[in-house]
Amino acid sequence: MEQPLWIDEYAPTLSELPQPDVRDRLQDAVGDPVNLVLHGPIGSAKTAAVRALAEAAHEDPDNDLIEINVADFFGMTKKEVAEDPRFTRFISSKRRRESSKADLINHVLKESASYPPVSGQYNTILLDNAEAIREDFQQALRRVMEQYHQATQFVITTRQPTKLIPPIRSRCFPVSVRSPTDAETVQVLERIVDAEAVEYDEEGLSFVASYGDGNLRKAILGAQTTAEAHGEITMETAYEALSDVGLDDRFEEMLDAAEAGEFTDARSVLDDLLVDEGLSGGEVLDQLLRVARARYDGRRLAELHRLAGEVEFDMSQGTSDRIHVGRLLAELGT
Repeated sequence: MEQPLWIDEYAPTLSELPQPDVRDRLQDAVGDPVNLVLHGPIGSAKTAAVRALAEAAHEDPDNDLIEINVADFFGMTKKEVAEDPRFTRFISSKRRRESSKADLINHVLKESASYPPVSGQYNTILLDNAEAIREDFQQALRRVMEQYHQATQFVITTRQPTKLIPPIRSRCFPVSVRSPTDAETVQVLERIVDAEAVEYDEEGLSFVASYGDGNLRKAILGAQTTAEAHGEITMETAYEALSDVGLDDRFEEMLDAAEAGEFTDARSVLDDLLVDEGLSGGEVLDQLLRVARARYDGRRLAELHRLAGEVEFDMSQGTSDRIHVGRLLAELGT
């Protein structure tokens, strides 16, 4: 998509979050900055909710909200951590040279929590996709939370709260974020398409909401895809723009297997897409990236686009699509 993504352009405020229970709990946290664990399925707007909280709670949220995507952060090399612009203010040249990666990560967590806020009384640290934190790093995080609880609010988002150690769970108020209903998704879509002055009808938005299947991010991207392709959102245009919806589950299955390091299973799905469904390598790559935009963000998504660019170039040289797309899947699991 050449236009700005609607998921970023129309990030919700607290009052625009689709779930009343979540809105009320986070509104309470504006005046009482307790630690929180937001848990729920992918695409349920957990990260968007935390950003909305920060917008309401901080005069300068761009500086006083520190976002760390755990899946990306703990997968960084030592050099990448040291050179990340979010953390360079915390890391001296000496520490960069002499610290191990584990020490550097622990140092960044501690310094992020202790750094004075630009405005107000406290910082908010968002630890996104926290199911990926190893237990030894969770123990380090627990100590940081204990030491800096008066100056820093920790907000953790996860699909699997049981992956968090009990000392962390006990220090956080749980907020359950369920998948939005189709009706709630339609309300969000109406707000966005009205702002974009896109023509639509009720059946078209209902179809896009059903396409999202509880994944709000996926539904918004589906609406944008339809609007950009046809200039309006009706049942007919949405069906045409999103006609490959039946394969999304297979792409999700392939990505799940690749992330888990189950390369044989991931390649088996790839073979089905190439042979049984008759997709070309380029079509697989395009649809994989479309599904990934509803699944990832930040550094993880940027890395996937980088790999896809390399694979697309390799396929243009006339060699095996299966080999090159398979290499991308293998790298996702490393």
